[in-house]
Amino acid sequence: MAGIIQIDHLTREFDGLVAVDDLSLTIEPGELFGLVGPDGAGKTTTMRLLCGILEPSGGDARVAGFSIRTEGEKIKERIGYMPQRFGLYGDLSVMENLSFYADIYQVPQRERPERIRRLLEFSQLGPFTDRLAANLSGGMKQKLGLACALIHTPEILFLDEPTCGVDPVSRRDLWKILYELARQGITVFMSTVYLDEAERCTRVGLMHGGRLMVCSPPHSIKASLPGEVWEIRTEDNRIARERIRALEGVTADIVGDGLHLIFDRPGADIDLLASRLNREGVRVLERRKVTASLEDAFMHLIHREKEDAPVAA
Repeated sequence: MAGIIQIDHLTREFDGLVAVDDLSLTIEPGELFGLVGPDGAGKTTTMRLLCGILEPSGGDARVAGFSIRTEGEKIKERIGYMPQRFGLYGDLSVMENLSFYADIYQVPQRERPERIRRLLEFSQLGPFTDRLAANLSGGMKQKLGLACALIHTPEILFLDEPTCGVDPVSRRDLWKILYELARQGITVFMSTVYLDEAERCTRVGLMHGGRLMVCSPPHSIKASLPGEVWEIRTEDNRIARERIRALEGVTADIVGDGLHLIFDRPGADIDLLASRLNREGVRVLERRKVTASLEDAFMHLIHREKEDAPVAA
């Protein structure tokens, strides 16, 4: 089966700045796909291109079989899109917002009661139908935004950082909804800055500087790390990080109150490194081998990319 989203050398520039750089990618029907990267990586621009909101500078993409260059309006009929700041109307109630978006998407009147009932149950907003959107919590606003984006039963749902700024309980509830949507066959294409959250996706694309660095299931990305991951805690993690980064065959990043060290080969001598730091006046307080995370893999890729970049003459 052909991909429901097919991206072919997609590029977008803004005044000479390349925001999306030669992106090629295929998303299969029913995937829960996560586009991951820091702010400025190109995630939002990619999503707006795929939704037919922006025109590409180069390349093309087909969404639900339609070209983003020439058939943007047909794409909009088949997708739901929830940007970072979804357009809820604070002076309208939960029910009034749902009805308003049903009007926008021209949902037939005879189908509305059942759709709205199902979405209210799905989002657990049934007890709050009369509450003004402005008076909802952050998590409830996100769930209402999802319900509004789903009112016309789209084939594909685009979500731009849907859990950003949402409390942990609401994040968990939102993920339950996303899993259920995927089980129903809806393709979910979401962006996030949370690498721990991206591990829940069926497949993840790591994006940096407008380019797609890798795209695979989370377990495959983590398994691609060449060596071991160790966590150490020192008296001064920032100085330790700089000392370690000057060495070959190991990268270091601050994670929580410690450092994660990623070695280029298995069986690297952590004791030798710790002894060197101690001799240089940075005392190592604790060390332990840990399981690689998606964040470890992403940071390792970025470090290696910087090392491999050509030096300007």
